[in-house]
Amino acid sequence: MAKQVTPEEVSKRLQNGEEVTVIDVRESSEVATGKIPGAKHIPLGQLALRKGELDKSKSYIITCQSGNRSKAACGILEALGYKVEDMIGGMNNWSDKTE
Repeated sequence: MAKQVTPEEVSKRLQNGEEVTVIDVRESSEVATGKIPGAKHIPLGQLALRKGELDKSKSYIITCQSGNRSKAACGILEALGYKVEDMIGGMNNWSDKTE
């Protein structure tokens, strides 16, 4: 079970200049409405195929729209040996700026 992190915690880490890598697993049409600045977009359905774009020495924060797909994505990535945190409530709970 992936560690959970709140959107506020993610926002604070970004503001503090910590190295935070967010993976947004929503569909392109959803991401077009705005994503966390610097987030990498990999739709859930492409995650296993595109795992080569990720680095096992890093930790990733996974987000989606409401929190269901990010939970599934965390399960997939953990099974593949990646360190992940699940952003609770997804972009529905994100109140900071988007790009």
